Amino acid sequence: MPDLDFQVQGVAAPQFAAAPLLAFKLHLANAIIEQPIHSIALRCQIQIAATRRRYSPSEQAQLLDLFGEPERWSQTLRSMLWTHASVVVPPFTGDAVVDLPVACTYDFNVAATKYFYALEDGDIPLLFLFSGTIFYETDDGAIQVAQISWDKEAPFKLPVQVWRQMIDHYYPNSAWLSLRKDVFDRLYRYKIQRGLPTWEQALESLLPTIDEQVST
Repeated sequence: MPDLDFQVQGVAAPQFAAAPLLAFKLHLANAIIEQPIHSIALRCQIQIAATRRRYSPSEQAQLLDLFGEPERWSQTLRSMLWTHASVVVPPFTGDAVVDLPVACTYDFNVAATKYFYALEDGDIPLLFLFSGTIFYETDDGAIQVAQISWDKEAPFKLPVQVWRQMIDHYYPNSAWLSLRKDVFDRLYRYKIQRGLPTWEQALESLLPTIDEQVST
């Protein structure tokens, strides 16, 4: 039965994808070198290993929404799920390299987006957890099916700048915020009643009041 080892070798942001996307370069190696692999239906859970890096004071302030005050981080700072991804690995013998596409969201209702946005520099510590189905050929030519062991994983450090450059490409000088419909309707009425031409002006007219409340 195949015994696969996984390693994430790099990452790139395709320039012409339909939506924000990162392509992770994934290396697979079978311990049974001569055994033909017909295909793999590979699944991957990607976690953010938040405890595996240091945070500057300004980053700590940005992460207040996720982890609370830094004094409590010994209890609240923890790994979190980023996303799930999948890819079909084509036939190979020995080892292979494939791109694992990972769709990225810029929705600030998602914890991972808040985390990525808060980081200024350095790397994002990730952990890839693999599962899936292997279709392989035995010595007598028969096709067999096996499951990838649940203990297969690989760490990777995603450069913060790669994520930022990808987001800037799709959302230049902007951010994306999803609102509940009743809240949007209230904001829309406010914008219309005051004759404000843009959403930015509507929000900016409210910010002085919010700033005053925060300062007091």
